[in-house]
Amino acid sequence: MNVLVVNCGSSSLKFSMHDMDCTAQNLDLGDDIRLLNGKVTGIGGVARCVLSVGKSSRSFNRSISDINAAMQWMCEMLQDRQQSFWCWEDIEAVGHRVVHGGDAFTQPVLIDDAALRQIEQLNDLAPLHNPFCVAGIRTLQQAFGEAMPMVAVFDTAFHETLPEHARTYALPLELAKKTGIRRYGFHGIAHASLAAGYARFAGKPAQHSRLITLQLGNGCSMTAIAQGHSVETSMGFTPLEGLVMGTRSGDVDPAVVGHLMKHHAMNLAEVEQLLNEQSGLLGVSGRSSDMQVLLKAVNDESDTRAQLAIDIFCYRIQHYLGAYLAVLHGADAVVFGGGIGEKSPEIRAKVCAGMEWCGLKIDSVRNQGSINLRPGDAAKISDDESSIAAYVVGTDEETVIAQKTIRCLKQLNV
Repeated sequence: MNVLVVNCGSSSLKFSMHDMDCTAQNLDLGDDIRLLNGKVTGIGGVARCVLSVGKSSRSFNRSISDINAAMQWMCEMLQDRQQSFWCWEDIEAVGHRVVHGGDAFTQPVLIDDAALRQIEQLNDLAPLHNPFCVAGIRTLQQAFGEAMPMVAVFDTAFHETLPEHARTYALPLELAKKTGIRRYGFHGIAHASLAAGYARFAGKPAQHSRLITLQLGNGCSMTAIAQGHSVETSMGFTPLEGLVMGTRSGDVDPAVVGHLMKHHAMNLAEVEQLLNEQSGLLGVSGRSSDMQVLLKAVNDESDTRAQLAIDIFCYRIQHYLGAYLAVLHGADAVVFGGGIGEKSPEIRAKVCAGMEWCGLKIDSVRNQGSINLRPGDAAKISDDESSIAAYVVGTDEETVIAQKTIRCLKQLNV
């Protein structure tokens, strides 16, 4: 079955086509032929789309106002036979990444009007993500018509296995249950992909492993995985909790919100924007949310603010790494993924520096050589004598979404 996978963001759109082997008893091990990759960046201005088929790539530019216009552009390109992108007529199902499923969605779901309305009701919990997912789904429903089966795959679903003591905030229990305030966790699709990549490469099933996965990009999170299940993760009620990120603060004393509102004439919307869009690497450095830009600023200009941003970023990761080693009572491997995790040997080395006490030791040659991995590929970067292994895995959310889409449709006999 040919599955179109769609991942909508506020300023970007990723999509891919997968030829899935529906006859495989274990879909995780079934043949997955990726027919096409596409990415639209710069939405809200002059956007760029890169389409890759096999080893060949083409790029296009167009003024794109919003996610709806980006989705329409994607549809046009997939229907344009002159460009040899012949996939449109072959699409048999669509899988959508949806960031927040709340309590309502703990498994992938076939999208109908009722499901879409429930997803839309969660927009306030993931304002930088869910509204754009909903908009993308509606655009594709119009483009394909009612006959095309579409499945929503939720980032939060992977973390449904969090034990109660890990998911519960120390608020009045009745209030927390009434309002649905708890730790949901995010990046679940990515963390599942990192665990699967480790299992394939190391030859050790995730069900028999204790893993700490690090999805480090513009958004960053960590997860402790025991026997294939998430038992602790850094993001919480929203994707704001946890690590320092590109523009998000991560952990901050909740009293800061009231302080800014009371003493600095900020309203709630302004504080939320500050914490989500103006903080993190960008806020500390005053320069950029891009780790590569900050590393260059340190190396070329000895930029002290950029250095401080990097130091805080890595310190917070080490802080969580130590905690997760305690949660898991040790670990078999630490697995890096995401744009920073895959492409920044300097950050990986800094995160693991001084961790020899727990048996984690990086091999500098392996670490420097492990960059630009393809989705699903993996490389070992730890020393052979390290009792805790370290790996880099090319995050492959798209294949996980395609697999879960097929599994959902098979269960429903669609």
